Amino acid sequence: MALIGVFDSGVGGLSILDEALRQLPKNNYIYLADSINAPYGEKSSDWIAARSLALCKYLASEGCEAIVIACNTATAEAIHQIRAELAIPVIGVEPGIKPASMQTQNGIIGVLATEATLKSDKFNDLLATLPSHCQFIKQTGAGLVPLIEAGKADSEETLDLLAKYLEPIQDAGSDTLVLGCTHYPFLRKAIRKLLGDSINLIDTSEAVVRQLSKQLALKNNAVEIKDASSVTFISSKDAGMLLQMAHDLMSINLKLHDLDSRMLSGVR
Repeated sequence: MALIGVFDSGVGGLSILDEALRQLPKNNYIYLADSINAPYGEKSSDWIAARSLALCKYLASEGCEAIVIACNTATAEAIHQIRAELAIPVIGVEPGIKPASMQTQNGIIGVLATEATLKSDKFNDLLATLPSHCQFIKQTGAGLVPLIEAGKADSEETLDLLAKYLEPIQDAGSDTLVLGCTHYPFLRKAIRKLLGDSINLIDTSEAVVRQLSKQLALKNNAVEIKDASSVTFISSKDAGMLLQMAHDLMSINLKLHDLDSRMLSGVR
């Protein structure tokens, strides 16, 4: 058994927690949402790096034996520094452009992500390693994260904004769409409504949790617990709302776990 921290700027990382509870249910989890500062994608690189490091140090102080940075922007801007300062496994997320390049049939791939992710060195270094025949249609999704944070993933307002962002991807003939922000898997229903079932959607939740599992195995944290595992939800804005959003957005049955929620304290 291990205590695992999952950190995101808001509720997007619930998509990673959902997969973690599916693959690795016999562990305890802390989910930390910095919702008062969401979205990170529109903030400066220095701010993102400093805030992400502070919150990961907080999770380590709470006893977490591994941390998943379930935020593409925080991963891109801060993971190297966080790994240098923490003596526990730190797993990041990144847009699934590599698997997309292997699955596309026509070589035209849409990438929907935050501005900070698309401009980051980490993203562009990865992009440079991919086959030259692939064409990546990069599109920022400004405004989508606040709508998801507000519980409006399936609203007409979100659908209208999403349609604007997907238009150049669709016009280019993309057969594959990379969901380059952990919030965006919660837009699957809206994307399917706009683009139908023909486009292949890529998110990396399963791969991220497989990597987490490997890291836990290396630490010999494979002891199963007999009772229900616990999930603690911590928010910098509204802990009760975070817990409600978890029930609304996640597919896993949270009632099978011991749940707690509280406000973030001691981190500024």
